[in-house]
Amino acid sequence: MEDRPVKVLFLGETWAVTKIHTKGFDTVKLGGFDDMSVYLKGALADDDNIDVTHLPNHLVLSEFPESQSELDEYDVVIVSDTGRNTLTMYPDMFTVPMGPNRLKMIKQFVEKGGGFIMAGGYVCFQGFQGKGNYHDSEIEEILPVEISDRDDRVEAPEGVRPEITDPEHEILSGVPSDDWPRFLGYNRLTSKDEATVLSEIKEGDPFITVWEYGGGRTMAFASDLAPHWGTDFVNWDYYDSFWRQSIRWLAGES
Repeated sequence: MEDRPVKVLFLGETWAVTKIHTKGFDTVKLGGFDDMSVYLKGALADDDNIDVTHLPNHLVLSEFPESQSELDEYDVVIVSDTGRNTLTMYPDMFTVPMGPNRLKMIKQFVEKGGGFIMAGGYVCFQGFQGKGNYHDSEIEEILPVEISDRDDRVEAPEGVRPEITDPEHEILSGVPSDDWPRFLGYNRLTSKDEATVLSEIKEGDPFITVWEYGGGRTMAFASDLAPHWGTDFVNWDYYDSFWRQSIRWLAGES
């Protein structure tokens, strides 16, 4: 890699909100916009060696790189709470062809040396009612985990704490093996044979899993990198360093 910051393309972690408040006889309609990307962007903002471009979900349809060469200008792609439909569809759905297959573009990006992260949530991996829908896709192929063909959420209102299984890995350098924050849920995944599981939930479910695919590296992070599942995680003292080291490793800096 040339002497420049690691270029990260971060997709998702946003949604529009529509509310109807019923106050007796009257109703009031309210709109809004939630942006949970601020947690990861904040963690990476003070690192001059990482340059983040963020695409909110409503812009992924229209502003995702139009060609393989444009995507290959990045070093790491992060997908968080962005479903397969959002990556597959285009604003004009009645044009043949609509455009290149973005899942295939991401696969080729990794094969050529790029890094890729999928973080958990209601519309990642398979997700809530299968709405993530990444089972049997190019994304499942490049990830170090197998994705269920049905709703894969594990809700844990009591909180579950990951257990570190590979504390010597570069991603976890300087990050304590004990006293990880509790998470309110995660996506249940199955690690592939050649994958490295850095962390798991005590039931044996992989929590942080990595491997090398083609010329690149990928990570499956089974829970939210933001609230709600990651409510305590984003306030953890090592949140920033964990993600910075993850980005560098995935970019092939070590």
